[in-house]
Amino acid sequence: MSSGLILTCVAVYTIALFFVTWLTSRGATNETYFVGNRSSRWYLVAYGMIGASLSGVTFMSVPGEVDAKQFSYFQMVLGYLVGYMVIAFVLLPLYYKHNLTSIYAYLQKRFGNSSYRTGAFFFIVSRTIGAAFRMYIVVNVLQVFVFSQWGVPFWVTTLLFVVLILIYTYEGGVKTIVWTDTLQTTFMLLSLVLSVILIAGEFDFNFSEMFTAVTNDERSTIFLGDWQHPRFFPKAFFGGMFIAIAMTGLDQEMMQKNISCRSLKEAQKNMVTFSIVLVVVNMLFLFLGVMLWQYANQHGIAVAKSDDLFPTVALHHLGTVSAVFFVIGLISAAYPSADGALTALTASFCIDFLGFSSPDNKRTDAAKKRIRHIVHIGFATLLLLVIVIFKIINNATVHGR
Repeated sequence: MSSGLILTCVAVYTIALFFVTWLTSRGATNETYFVGNRSSRWYLVAYGMIGASLSGVTFMSVPGEVDAKQFSYFQMVLGYLVGYMVIAFVLLPLYYKHNLTSIYAYLQKRFGNSSYRTGAFFFIVSRTIGAAFRMYIVVNVLQVFVFSQWGVPFWVTTLLFVVLILIYTYEGGVKTIVWTDTLQTTFMLLSLVLSVILIAGEFDFNFSEMFTAVTNDERSTIFLGDWQHPRFFPKAFFGGMFIAIAMTGLDQEMMQKNISCRSLKEAQKNMVTFSIVLVVVNMLFLFLGVMLWQYANQHGIAVAKSDDLFPTVALHHLGTVSAVFFVIGLISAAYPSADGALTALTASFCIDFLGFSSPDNKRTDAAKKRIRHIVHIGFATLLLLVIVIFKIINNATVHGR
C-alpha cells in the first residue's frame, strides 16, 4: 500500500470527524464541554465507549500475543464484565446522587480537600502518560509506513495528530466526543470484521470452517490451570475486575461520558450494554489473532515482534482493501483514547484545581471559557511533549542494545 493512499485515508477520515464536530459544537457552553449538557443518548455513549476502551495498543497487541499466551486474555475480559457491573450498580449511583461533573469531587465530600486534590492529581499524571503512550504507538506505525518515506520528522507527525485532536475537541468537548467516538467505533469494528472476512477468504473458509479452524487450534485455549502462570484464572479474572473498576469507574475520562447521560437508569443501561458488547469484540480480536498466525505460518511470514503481526499482514499481504481498513481501524482505535483524555484532563484541571464548579467561584462564563481554552491547549502541548519523550527513550533503548 502506497504512503499516499494511507495519507488520503487519514485525510478523508479526519474530514469526516471535523464535519461531526461542526454539527455538535455549535452553541457549545462550558456545560456542553464538561458533561454534554447531561443529555447524551445512552446507546450512543455505550457504543462509543467500545472505541474509547480499545486503544491502538489493543488493536495490535491482542491479536499478536495469541501465539504466546493463547486466549488467556479472555479470562481478564470476563473479569472486566464483573467490574463493569460494580461500576453500574455501585459507583454510578454515587456519581448521580451527588450530581458530579468531576468524579473526584466525591473525595472532597467524603474525605476532604487533600484527598480530593490528590486523587485528581494522580488522574492527571496517569492519564497524561497513558494517553501519550497509546498515541505514540499509532503515530509511530504511521511514521514508519508513511511519513518517514517523505522525510518528515517524528515530532512533526505527532504535532499534526495532536493539533487535529485539539481542533475537534476544542469547543464541543464531551458532546462532540460522544458522537465522534460513535463514528470511530464504527470504523474500528468494520476494520476488525473485514480483516477476519478477508483472512477467512484467503483460506477459502466459510463461517463454520473458520470457527472450527480457530477452536481446534491450541492457541484458542482460554483457561489456564497452572497456578504459577501469570494468567492463572483467579489472577487474571480478579485482576481484570479490579482493572475495570480502577481504570473505568475511577477514571474521569471514561466516566465523563457516563455522567453525561440523562438519568442514572440510562447510564446503567449504557454500562451494562457496553460491557456485554466489549466481551464479544475482544473475543473477535482473539479469533483474528489465531487466523493471523495461521496465515503467517502458512506463508512463511516472520515478524520481529508479535505487535508487528497485524500491520505486516494487513499492509503487505492482504491487498489494498485490507490495508485501507487497517489504517482507518488503527486511527479509530487511537483517536478516542486521545480525544477523551484531552477533554477529561482539561475538565479535571478546571473543576478540581481551578474550582469552576465551586459556589465561591465568581468568574463569568466567558472568563471560564477563555481559561478552559488555555488549559485545553496546555494539555495538548503536554501530550505532544510526552509522546516525543517516549520516542527519544525508545530510540535510546534500541541504539543501546
